[in-house]
Amino acid sequence: MGYLMDFRPPFFRGGSSNRKATHGALDALWRLVDLPGEALDYIDLPGADPVLPSSFSVGMAAQYSMGAAALAAAEIWHLRGGGKRQRVTVDMRHAAQETRGYYTLDGVPSARYDKITGVYRCADGNWVRIHANFAHHRDGALALLGCPTGATVDRRMVEKALSRWNSFEFEQAAADAGLVVAAMRSFDEWDRHPQGIAVSQLPVVSIERIGDAPPRALPSYGADPRPLKDIRVLDLTRILAGPVGGRTLAAYGADVMLLNSPNLPNIDAIAETSRGKLSVLADLDTATGRITLGNLLRSANIFTQAYRPGALADLGFGAEDVARLRPGIVYVSLSAYGHVGPWAGRRGFDSLVQTASGFNHAEAHAAHQEAPKPLPTQMLDYATGYLMAFGAQAALARQATEGGSWHVRVSLAQTGRWLRGLPRMATGLGCALPPLDPYLETTESGFGRLTAVRHAARFSVTPPRWTRPSEPPGTHPTVWPFS
Repeated sequence: MGYLMDFRPPFFRGGSSNRKATHGALDALWRLVDLPGEALDYIDLPGADPVLPSSFSVGMAAQYSMGAAALAAAEIWHLRGGGKRQRVTVDMRHAAQETRGYYTLDGVPSARYDKITGVYRCADGNWVRIHANFAHHRDGALALLGCPTGATVDRRMVEKALSRWNSFEFEQAAADAGLVVAAMRSFDEWDRHPQGIAVSQLPVVSIERIGDAPPRALPSYGADPRPLKDIRVLDLTRILAGPVGGRTLAAYGADVMLLNSPNLPNIDAIAETSRGKLSVLADLDTATGRITLGNLLRSANIFTQAYRPGALADLGFGAEDVARLRPGIVYVSLSAYGHVGPWAGRRGFDSLVQTASGFNHAEAHAAHQEAPKPLPTQMLDYATGYLMAFGAQAALARQATEGGSWHVRVSLAQTGRWLRGLPRMATGLGCALPPLDPYLETTESGFGRLTAVRHAARFSVTPPRWTRPSEPPGTHPTVWPFS
């Protein structure tokens, strides 16, 4: 059953807003998921681009995607009987700073990239980007190129090997081998590509009813009145966009349980993106791990996953499977390139989607340079993470008022298309990086003393906060906490 229906309950009818000034991109997001139009009178979005050095409105993208998530949380608070709607404020500069992913552990900044990660020119004059931050991706790319693996390899070896490859042929060969590589395209080339055409048919966030279930009343508030208090979220995501989505829900009060496989690697940023979460291990390749996940699902409200499309379905935890196991679930799927089209099953990360879909080319053109130029932050990841939280809460509100099980879908490529629709900044690349110090907070964590950017969304009644420190995978037992 499709999401857009003519028989929406009164809670979701947009109504009319009396405010004089509108924020078009946020209004469009809000209308997309049919949340009440009256709520838009209660958000303040101070600031203006450029706030980071980019020809794209990256500040607006950060502010509006986060603002949508925060306002949805405030609306759930209102729905749960919180009283008169509270005000939400998201400062653009602060929101953009949050997307820089800065953090230190015991005063030491993290090492973010492998030395092989980056862009290389190929025989056809075009460029490819190799993502080598995981050892198996790094060694796979080197093996495909005929380069040795290990500490002796350097970029010059990779440059020499790629000087004999056509960029698009290497991209396809890498994809066939399950690796993560992208050839640079312009926006026009991406728009003509079959995957670009497929993505152009998708909304930035899609929500679909996938099963019947009675409405489930949201828990009443106890001592903690935060919007998502006692909402249980199973977070089966890694790397950045998915973990940011779960971290955002945790800031608004949800019990977020990050479930990792003991067999899959993580990046160091897990120390920062796990703020507010429980952290457990379960091997879904084993019967014990699948039973553990099934038991946790029986009392979950939201299930977020970023596995390659189809991978969880093969294990019995696809969207329809989970809707049968837990009627009324909100199931959120994150992918790199969207859930339809020839690249639907292709692996990818923010930097690769930027390269493949035209952003690196467009930013380089704006900078009058030939080599690919990335956005100043991993904006596709962060904006997608906030949009995950936004879509999850919109579907949660629908479940509470009309019932059903719901499937929310987002992708980095869909978010990229949304970002392209925001205004370009003719002088944006001349903007200096603002200082981070005013936005930092320091807390203890299971990884060490963590200094990172505090959450940018402010609420007038229920300030967001992370009540749990970030902890290494497997720190907590695989059971939900008592309320």
